[in-house]
Amino acid sequence: MDDLLDAVRRHADAHADAHGVARTPVPGLNTLRATAPSDIVYAISKPLLALTVQGGKQVTMGSQVLDLSAGQSLLITADVPTVSQITRATLAAPYYSLVLELDAAVIAELAGQMQAARAEHIVPLRMLPTDAEVADAALRLLRLLERPEALPVLQAPLLRELHYWLLAGRHGAAIRQLGWPGGHAERIARAVARLRTEFSRAWAIEELADVAGMSASAFHRHFRATTSLSPLQFLKNLRLIEARRMMLAEGASASSAAFAVGYESVPQFTREYGRLFGQPPVRDVAAARLKAA
Repeated sequence: MDDLLDAVRRHADAHADAHGVARTPVPGLNTLRATAPSDIVYAISKPLLALTVQGGKQVTMGSQVLDLSAGQSLLITADVPTVSQITRATLAAPYYSLVLELDAAVIAELAGQMQAARAEHIVPLRMLPTDAEVADAALRLLRLLERPEALPVLQAPLLRELHYWLLAGRHGAAIRQLGWPGGHAERIARAVARLRTEFSRAWAIEELADVAGMSASAFHRHFRATTSLSPLQFLKNLRLIEARRMMLAEGASASSAAFAVGYESVPQFTREYGRLFGQPPVRDVAAARLKAA
């Protein structure tokens, strides 16, 4: 893991933005860096693998609480609401991690070739020791960033290898469901993708069910089983998280953010914002800015 830490450190130290995110030319691959414990972050996470290589982070979904440290990985296999916070990070020993969004198309191809059985009742959030094969493939992928002339040729095979080792590992069954053609996870993912890009419009359950190719009752049942939220709760969280981002990053007022994400009533927005984030929008944003100052 020391070599992987060195590679993540080099890239993150050189490219991290003001939020500690260091993007790479590889789609869905980023490194993260923090030099102090962070504020609480609310998100609807995409399916991903996050390898912690230094420091610590706590991630919560509902009543499930995971405390990650160096040598451990977070695996998320569905679009689920998470609350996270970097808990161990200093200037002398920053928090570093490598994050890869999982590719359903690659998973589907590999799962077919591996002739793996389908699994049911998958827990979407789990913590696992980072397998040596996964760490090695991730290291070689990061080192490839320093050879830009080789990236177009070797990027896809290395990503494919990394997904293979994940599928071959102890949590392969949880990952396989993402690429199962016509499976419930794949159908729900279609609807989630539409919600993520069109969260400000009014959606009827029947419309989303059509996107997923399901009846309304089956869609509602499988959506909640996959994401832990009803479709309307999911949409509400997306709107509130985006509104908070607009207020913090763009200086939008509470009312303008509310209307921009699809709310028609500012009082309703204020009530629902307070339920999710613990306090009304104006007070929450002021407190966040004070901490960042």
